[in-house]
Amino acid sequence: MITLEDLDGMPEESPDSAYHSNGSSLEEEAERMEDEEQERLLSYWQSVGRGHQVDVPRDMAEPIQQLTRNNSPQERQSIPFTLIQRKEKLGDLLYEKRQYGKAKWACIKMKEKQYEQSICLGFMKLMRYICEQNSSGLYLGITVPIVTIVHTNESQSEMTQSVTVAYYLPPGLQDEPPHPFDSDIIIEEWPSTIVYSRSFRGIINEDSIMREINLLAEILDSPELCLQDTFIIAGYTNPAAANRHNEIWFLQRP
Repeated sequence: MITLEDLDGMPEESPDSAYHSNGSSLEEEAERMEDEEQERLLSYWQSVGRGHQVDVPRDMAEPIQQLTRNNSPQERQSIPFTLIQRKEKLGDLLYEKRQYGKAKWACIKMKEKQYEQSICLGFMKLMRYICEQNSSGLYLGITVPIVTIVHTNESQSEMTQSVTVAYYLPPGLQDEPPHPFDSDIIIEEWPSTIVYSRSFRGIINEDSIMREINLLAEILDSPELCLQDTFIIAGYTNPAAANRHNEIWFLQRP
């Protein structure tokens, strides 16, 4: 597929050669290809959304396209942290103990019937905020991971429906975060926090989250030092990805 960047780099041609045999100019051809790419991406996300019982509306086409184009590893900013400890066994990493500094996050609370619905709908709202639907009118940039705060009952046997999907504001926007047009998105300042993080891959749902919570609780030397009903799922790939890179975070008590 020829991108707009490819077209910008092409040498100048004579007026006659600037048109295709069907009479359309290079600019018109680029616009047509742009529309086709947008439709293809929207169709893909709609197909994924149906699998999670989520409707992806047509107004998501432009944010999806913009986020996809800027989702290369070089474009993503990782949330900074200080590594305190790595726990390994027979050469395999069991978990990491990290400290994340005080920072501002764009947060949205969701309460759908299923976790997958909450994360997909919440992520779409944050995508709109990131992709120019904010007071600056600018694309804000991708930071990873996108995190979801989940809660369980006291016995850690099941999750509650209430979750919070959150996006870390890039360092250049921490002092004055752009205001979201969506009133459901709230800018919050989170305190410095120590987390115990374990990596896992695959689809995220209530069952896989509870499995990872129980697994990390068994591995930790002193799980009682952490909150017992609040956990974080950190996602490094978008919800449409088939083999997602995720982490489960336990939060150390203040």
